[in-house]
Parts: sequence; structure tokens; C-alpha cells
Amino acid sequence: MIVNLKEILPAAASESYIVPGFNIFGMDEAWYVMKAAEEENSPVILMANKDMVKLYPVELLGAMLHSVANQSSCPVCVHLDHTYEEAIIYRAMESGFSSVMFDGSQLPMEENISRTRAIADAAHAKGISVEGEIGSVPYTDEDEIKDEKTTPEQALAFSKRSEVDAMAVSVGNVHKLTQPESKIDHTLMKKIEEVSEVPLVLHGTSGICSADMKMIINSRVAKCNIGTLLRQAWGYTLRQEFSAQPDVFDRLTLTKGVLQTIQRVATEKIRELGAAGKA
Repeated sequence: MIVNLKEILPAAASESYIVPGFNIFGMDEAWYVMKAAEEENSPVILMANKDMVKLYPVELLGAMLHSVANQSSCPVCVHLDHTYEEAIIYRAMESGFSSVMFDGSQLPMEENISRTRAIADAAHAKGISVEGEIGSVPYTDEDEIKDEKTTPEQALAFSKRSEVDAMAVSVGNVHKLTQPESKIDHTLMKKIEEVSEVPLVLHGTSGICSADMKMIINSRVAKCNIGTLLRQAWGYTLRQEFSAQPDVFDRLTLTKGVLQTIQRVATEKIRELGAAGKA
């Protein structure tokens, strides 16, 4: 069942759970993440990130994820993650995505608000939800991306004027950490919660420790992005399979255990975020 963010995030923001958003890197991976969501009776977000958009046409990605989501008995949002170019977003709106993110975090705030608002107006007319970002969540491997925490004043203005359905914030979270090393500023998070009029989003969840996640679950954060954990599960398990089966060349055989690991990791994250049983 295909849904957008507006259909699944408000309940998560007001209750003690978070809907997981998984960065997806292939059809088989999408299928096994979806199976994890179905078995846990959880809503889930299947996301195409900017690395995938560099490799494949957004039309292909939208059709792929849409086709998987259409087979699901649980609510599945098909989401285009960080995107800086409006042209790609407008193509995504015609390609099966039920949700898009315009990342204006590197722009001056007023420009970020105005460009995000224009996208929101177009998307909402098509029943598509929009995520935006205020402040700037840094990357471990991209020095050109700012490291700028969100202020409550920015959060208030952005949530009121941009017409987004979800707002990504920067409170110490970092993209692509391979260990849980983020230093979450819970005081800042609380101040942002108090002024925000829309559900909040945290990117870089793979780098957040379990103790912090337990606190975040009780906040207005309604969506967490998960990518590195799945990449690690894929890479580590595939190496083991190659080592254990040196004479095997069949892709389906070599990836069977890998995909089972992907499903297990997705299941663990769904449970950790309290989303099991929330479909």
C-alpha cells in the first residue's frame, strides 16, 4: 500500500515511535526491507538517495520502488532523498515517488524557504509529500557540505512558511558514520520540538547510539534515515559468502544470505524505533 509522509508521520510524531526510512540500493534489497516491515506490521519508507540518482535515471528508481511498494500489505512511502535540483524533483513526481525531499540546507534561509515552498505547492497538488531541511547535517566524506546546527528560530520560520510535511534538523547527527559516535544535543532538540509545527526528521541514524535513540523516540521526531547500516550489512556478509563459497558464481546463491541479513537488520531497526505493530 503506497502512502506519503503526511499519512504516516503525524501519528509517529505524537506517539512514541519513529517510522524508519531505509536508503535502498537495489530491487532485491527493497523487497527484503519490505518483507521485514510486513512481518513486523510496520510502516516503512523506501528511499532513493543522491548516490543512486547519480547512477540511474530517477524514472527508473521511482518505477522500481513503486512496484515493490505496490505489492506490500503495509504502508510504504516511496521517497526521493536529498535532492538539490528542482528539475530532478519534478521528474520524480511523475515517476512513482509518493514523497520528495528538496535539500535547500546550503542556501540562505529565505531562499531555502521560498524554493521549498514552490516545490511543496506543486507536490501537494499531486498528493505527494515534501521533506525539507533547515540547518545542515554534515557528512563524513563531503567537506563542501556545511556543519550547521538548526536553531529554534530557523525551525519556527521554516515549519511555518515552507509548507513542508516533514522537517529535517541538525542537532549533532552526522551522515555516513560507521560507528555510533554522534553527540546529540537533546536540549536543542527539545527547543526545536517546542516551536515546530511539523514532524521532525533525523538523518544519519546509523551514527546515533541506542541510548540517544531511546530518548529521541519520545520526541517529535517521526522519521529516521538509515543507510550506512544496510551498506555495512551488505558488504560484510557478501565478503563472508565469497570466502565460504569460493567456487560459486551464481548471484542468487551468493546474495541469499546477504539479503537475509538485510532483512534482519531492517527488522532490528524497526523494533528499536518502536514502529512494529504501527501499520
